[in-house]
Amino acid sequence: MNGFNSYQMKREGKKMKVMATIGAVIMIMLSLLPLQADAEGLGNARLSLMEGDVQIKPEDSAEWLPASINMPLREGDRIWVPNDGKAEVQVMGEAQVRLDESSSLEILNLARDSAQIYLSAGSAYLNFAGRRGLIQVDTPLFSGRAYDRASFAVDVADDGDTDLSVYKGSVTAESRSGRTTVDAGKMLSLGSDYADLSPLGRSDDWERWNSDRDRRFEDRRYTSSRYLPEELDAYAGDFDDNGRWMSVRGFGYVWTPTVSVSVGWSPYRHGRWCWIDRDYVWVGYEPWGWAPYHYGRWSFTASIGWFWVPPARGAVYWGPGYVGWVSTPTHVAWVPLAPHETYYGHGYYGPHSVNIANMQINKVTAKNVYKNVYVNNGVTVVHHDTFVRGRHVDFKHHENPFLKEKAHIGRPNIKPERETRMPVIKDIPRAKEPPQKIKEIRVKEIKKQRPLITEKNRSVFAPEAAGRELKVRASDAPKERNTAWILEKRQAQDRDRKPAEKQKPDETWRNPGKKQKQEDRGPRPRDLRDMKQKESRPAQQSVASPSQREKQLQTKEQEQQRPEKPRKENTVKYTPPPERLSQREKQRQPDQPKQQQQQGEKRGESTKRKETHVPHQSGPVQKPMTQAERQTYRERRPMPDRLMQPEELRRQGGAKEAAPEQQLKQQEKQKNVRLQQ
Repeated sequence: MNGFNSYQMKREGKKMKVMATIGAVIMIMLSLLPLQADAEGLGNARLSLMEGDVQIKPEDSAEWLPASINMPLREGDRIWVPNDGKAEVQVMGEAQVRLDESSSLEILNLARDSAQIYLSAGSAYLNFAGRRGLIQVDTPLFSGRAYDRASFAVDVADDGDTDLSVYKGSVTAESRSGRTTVDAGKMLSLGSDYADLSPLGRSDDWERWNSDRDRRFEDRRYTSSRYLPEELDAYAGDFDDNGRWMSVRGFGYVWTPTVSVSVGWSPYRHGRWCWIDRDYVWVGYEPWGWAPYHYGRWSFTASIGWFWVPPARGAVYWGPGYVGWVSTPTHVAWVPLAPHETYYGHGYYGPHSVNIANMQINKVTAKNVYKNVYVNNGVTVVHHDTFVRGRHVDFKHHENPFLKEKAHIGRPNIKPERETRMPVIKDIPRAKEPPQKIKEIRVKEIKKQRPLITEKNRSVFAPEAAGRELKVRASDAPKERNTAWILEKRQAQDRDRKPAEKQKPDETWRNPGKKQKQEDRGPRPRDLRDMKQKESRPAQQSVASPSQREKQLQTKEQEQQRPEKPRKENTVKYTPPPERLSQREKQRQPDQPKQQQQQGEKRGESTKRKETHVPHQSGPVQKPMTQAERQTYRERRPMPDRLMQPEELRRQGGAKEAAPEQQLKQQEKQKNVRLQQ
């Protein structure tokens, strides 16, 4: 009897141990579920394409940051696309959401089989594969859901009016007034008091650009689909366009990149570690830098170099970046993990990973032997400030940190700063920042007002009540997308950016001395003729005192010693007889008729000879004066003051009249002296 009782007790004890073991396993699995959900949430959406100064406002950030390609997105993140920009968001591998310029997008819900976005302003184009789940798009006045394969565009004006253009498939459209189904080739225009249904008009540049992008995902048959697990088939285009597949002994078919690689390149080098969702996440700058950095492992062979090993089917887990760490106060180092090497992370990331979120790191012993540590240029080492703030610091490290220091368990214990949250370090112009109306949007409030509805018969605006049919006004006239509001918004932003008065562009950079010369010239008359008329007018003579006369005479004596400059006068200049001119002066003497004819042709005037006005005569002289006429004119012409001797001026008391014969003699003497010189 006692033996039977002891047997019974042993049996009960074994049952208790088994139950305790099962309970412990269940508790471990339950503790891992939320961590796994967080890890998967970061891998459900990414920024797959961007042009211009695209910006993002993460859920846990109070400011807008510059965005980067291959940046992971999560619930609560916001995207702003300024003027002259475009962006594409790849959602759960099933849909591509593309944004035009002046567009704002909020991510409300992300799950494995469904997604919900909110378009507060601008234009969005959606291409939904429809293999599973649904995608829901909301605007201030509209909510649309696609359950099967569909391509459609949504345009939101400043007042909230929404246009839905369906190109393929069908979309369930809903407003507060009711619900309807819009098929391919139709456009639904919704406002606060109207709902119009009309055929689609002519395609524009925005539609054509999106159609070309759709063909990249639909019409092509990718080679990479044969080697990738089904969960990564959405990224097959990145592998086909940027690398090739090869068979390596011991690994099977592997992929090696051929784009954005150079001598000395290694994985996890061209990019930045960004603090996202309480972890350091790698943001690769290569066009293919999403799947190879967050799935699978890397290895190296001398024959082909670095290659990527895809994960096994059924064991596809997204990770922040599968690397090993070494962290010191002065530098941070990391190395890509090879297949089957252990990754220590804050969460569950599939086979060959250890969750250290609820563990004491001091008691964990890491295997300090990583295969890629011995690859030439396989370890990346940066300065501590470069890792945190993105500033380039000249740092030389001659020894391999993994062979000298102890490997760090999990991510480095470095406190993130403002720059650490930025996927790329750059300044955004003030004109490209989102307007104040966009900044004031509260994502949490919108999420409460617009729930994600997966059932077709339920309403988004009234989930408890049954949906009713929307009354639409049908029209046979084709309607095109209304892009006038986009142009108006662009012009308004340009007006705010430019001053009220248009200014000519400053071109002094071409000629630095040009601006200084213009300032030295002073004010110029508007018309060049005014200047010539002012120069041709005789100056008014004033009676000067004896002391002033002496100063004037001294000034005139100095002027006589200087070489004279030609003066433009309305009087006929004195020309000595040809026999008195030397051979050199005869050559220098200009041919007046030809010169006047050339000047007339340049001005577009007639080629007639200019009229020469002679003072003391009644009319113009059409022909050159003869020698006798010139001699008579010499006798009658008064002698200029500059030809009179100072002694004669003093003797005459400043009088400016002299005998014509004396003036001619003095003039001839001076000319002879000049000719002799």
